[in-house]
Amino acid sequence: MPYLTKEKKAAIFAEFGGKAENTGSIEAQVALLTERILHLTQHLKANKKDFSTQRGLMAMVGRRKRLLSYMQKHNLNGYRALIEKLGLRK
Repeated sequence: MPYLTKEKKAAIFAEFGGKAENTGSIEAQVALLTERILHLTQHLKANKKDFSTQRGLMAMVGRRKRLLSYMQKHNLNGYRALIEKLGLRK
């Protein structure tokens, strides 16, 4: 059973993107990446030698970092609100 169902993704997009169809907003993308990163982190705690998943996790962290950097440059108030809402450090 997948950990991210259509309903869960739609809820994330509705909460962070404004509506469920707004999948392209930076806030929604960062929120979805954060959800996936948290899931993979739990997976890697149990499967320490799963290096291909570890590589994918690092790619996701890098993508999220680039999106947050872009958002920080272009919408500082939105950036601060997003990291507060997601509980990210910074």
